[in-house]
Amino acid sequence: MLVRETLTSRSCKAEYVRDVEPGEMIIIDKKTVQTGTFSSLKLPQKFGTSQCIFEYVYFARPDSRVFGEFVTKVRRELGRQLAREWPAPKVEEGELLPVIIPIPESATHATLGYHEESVKMGRPCIFDFGFFRNPYVGRSFISPSQELRDLKVLCKFNPMEHTLKDRIVVVVDDSIVRGTTARQLVKLLYAAGAKQVHVRISSPPVTDPCFYGMDFPSKEELFANKYQGEHGEMRERGRGGQGRGRWSLS
Repeated sequence: MLVRETLTSRSCKAEYVRDVEPGEMIIIDKKTVQTGTFSSLKLPQKFGTSQCIFEYVYFARPDSRVFGEFVTKVRRELGRQLAREWPAPKVEEGELLPVIIPIPESATHATLGYHEESVKMGRPCIFDFGFFRNPYVGRSFISPSQELRDLKVLCKFNPMEHTLKDRIVVVVDDSIVRGTTARQLVKLLYAAGAKQVHVRISSPPVTDPCFYGMDFPSKEELFANKYQGEHGEMRERGRGGQGRGRWSLS
């Protein structure tokens, strides 16, 4: 049995043997049917293996194992490292603690890691869910027009006012592509009564198009290339977040 993710083999009660290597072709023929064994062919590698980080960040299910590691474990560690570089904001004594919320569902485990590490570093905060995600609305970043992308965001996410009102909100997302979804979500958080909004991104900046898993039209549309670390313009466009942190490239 060949499967895309290990969770599929578990549901069929199949035993995990190994990953298919990059550039490898598994051959299933009459001999395979008769003996239960298979052969493979491998393309020569000139530059080594380049793994797709978006398998860990977004594509794979948390209960899968990718490149030898469980996805949920990697995502939590991404959140912990994010907290080390961009911890939760400090508050004065007597103020409501900051609330750390994920953009569901792919950022949930990174948010758990971020919350755990922030508390460990002496930055008290609470973890909660600030958005209800409509499961019947698809991915917003691949919609063909900005109007459709904005509409999908409004239909997809509904803020929970009782969690957000009068609090400093740290919202953790798995990645930032064009930045348009993030801007819409920040607006929704302020409209729900958030005192401040701080955006944290658990993956390094997306700087180049990828036509395999995530179909980006052009390099110029990507947020990281537009602002190159300077987010002042983003704050001016439709009330952006108070602070934005993401993994460094080092």
